[in-house]
Amino acid sequence: MKKKGIKIIISLILFIIAFLMNFNNVWINNGIYILAYIIVGFEIIKEAVENIIKGKVFDENFLMTIATIGAFGIGEFPEAVAVMLFYQVGELFQSYAVDKSRKSIASLMDIRPDYANVERNGIIEKVDPYDVEIDEIIVIKPGEKVPLDGKVVEGKSCLDTKALTGESLPKEIMEESEVLSGCINLNGVIKVKVSKKFAESTVSKILDLVENASSKKSKSENFITKFAHYYTPIVVIIAVILAIVPPLIIQDASFSDWLYRALSFLVVSCPCALVISIPLSFFGGIGGASKMGILIKGSNYLEAIANTEIVVFDKTGTLTEGVFEVQKVNPIGISEEELLKIAAFAENYSNHPISLSVKKAYNKEIDEKQIVNVEELPGYGIIAKIGENDVLVGNEKLMNEHKIEFSKCSEIGTILYVSLNKKYVGYILISDKIKNDSEKAIKTLKKNNVKQIVMLTGDRKKVGESVAKKLGIDKVYTELLPDGKVKKVEELLKEKSEKGKLAFVGDGINDAPVLALADIGIAMGGLGADSAIEAADVVIMNDEPSRIVNAINLSKKTMRIVKENIIFAILIKVIVLILSACGLSTMWEAVFADVGVSIIAILNALRVLRVKNNKIYH
Repeated sequence: MKKKGIKIIISLILFIIAFLMNFNNVWINNGIYILAYIIVGFEIIKEAVENIIKGKVFDENFLMTIATIGAFGIGEFPEAVAVMLFYQVGELFQSYAVDKSRKSIASLMDIRPDYANVERNGIIEKVDPYDVEIDEIIVIKPGEKVPLDGKVVEGKSCLDTKALTGESLPKEIMEESEVLSGCINLNGVIKVKVSKKFAESTVSKILDLVENASSKKSKSENFITKFAHYYTPIVVIIAVILAIVPPLIIQDASFSDWLYRALSFLVVSCPCALVISIPLSFFGGIGGASKMGILIKGSNYLEAIANTEIVVFDKTGTLTEGVFEVQKVNPIGISEEELLKIAAFAENYSNHPISLSVKKAYNKEIDEKQIVNVEELPGYGIIAKIGENDVLVGNEKLMNEHKIEFSKCSEIGTILYVSLNKKYVGYILISDKIKNDSEKAIKTLKKNNVKQIVMLTGDRKKVGESVAKKLGIDKVYTELLPDGKVKKVEELLKEKSEKGKLAFVGDGINDAPVLALADIGIAMGGLGADSAIEAADVVIMNDEPSRIVNAINLSKKTMRIVKENIIFAILIKVIVLILSACGLSTMWEAVFADVGVSIIAILNALRVLRVKNNKIYH
């Protein structure tokens, strides 16, 4: 880009000298123009010839070469140089714009780790991340990138997760904390047990996703490609007819005059503004989204998000934290600690989130020798023999099945009723916490004219309806199995308009079938999960549902810029094409209609990159 800029400056100086000095000797004057032209236009001519040899005739290099050489042929030396000069200025702007877009993704690309410090036989070795195996211990010092996904086994620190999540606030980590590759360790030394090989790590999948995003073209980009494919040969044929036919059929018509008109027509016809600015707008949009911690897999998805009419949310892990916690312990005839102990012993061998939350709340060592017999009854609960005591821990169906008299609890959440030797001894209330960001997300989606917001959950009706009511969700469907969610989404897809889109937002772990079925699959909070990145079209790289609104706003802004550029470029070109054919415009107007419009369209496309602190600037 620097080399091109120097050539433009030298050529411009020579052009100004020849234009202003206007030497009496025409050979000197024209010689300076030709020198200026060769400096700035040689690469274009060379590329045009190479493309013709390859069979690619009708491109912008060909149009510029024919138009400028033709201008020399009819003695319009200043205009020939000016056309090539301004065309190269337009190309320079394009290079700058693409470079700026790439830099917006460069911070994300910078998350690729160069090495990993592996602890082997008491010695720390610096190795390629690809050479680290699962369960090996890596040491991450302050200022270093986390090279692989894993769990902290020693030390505590703060991580800069900005490149992954767009979140500026450092994340505190300690022993047992999960860490993701691509973050930067800010202070303490930590030791991490590797959970995934580099090829399967978060950073590797993200890099692959971004690098391949440009391969999935939007409808607008495909339209412009097809448009240019047919449009360019047509205008070349019209230009040839314009140069040859009128002088033959119109009396006293000057061939040089009509050739000049045809050359101006050729300069105007170059579809640079569209071919450059439209893909650039989408590329910039994907870059702007990455700044906000939103990964969009292709410009086709970026275009689709703008037309979102229905947003369907999974509940657990998407609108809620997905972490079940004991909210209340209500003993009858025994102490709180005793009630928790009985439940924790009964739930000891289960890995269900509910069981884990009870054991976490008890937070003491469980003597497994006391647990004589355990039977887990799906849909009911657990029957266990603990020491000499018969214990039942489960829902009301379990209590009714064993004819235990109990007081039914009406609180919202999962209720574990506990019976000791056929006697009811209290209940434990467990519930999932709604994310702080969820209410904001629902409100802002409605402000953005999303017609319908739906929640799907496998939870009980009372729990699901309670969450939906708190958040202001339009419809809620509860007690759904994974296949039930698929059926509901199929029904909802029939409710949208022809151009409208349905977005499904899930945690990307259990919702892969629905993520794939929806028009736009958005993975929430599943950054470390393989299925999140694989099944979704968009990945929100932290747990904030409100980032969906950012994605929609960015998509709308991108599409607005694309439409502005298409209308502006075509309108100006049509006007100047007509004027050129009628002999009412010179090659200077033609230059503006091509290069000037391209520069304006490119500058307009750059507006999509105006993202700061997760806000989109217009």
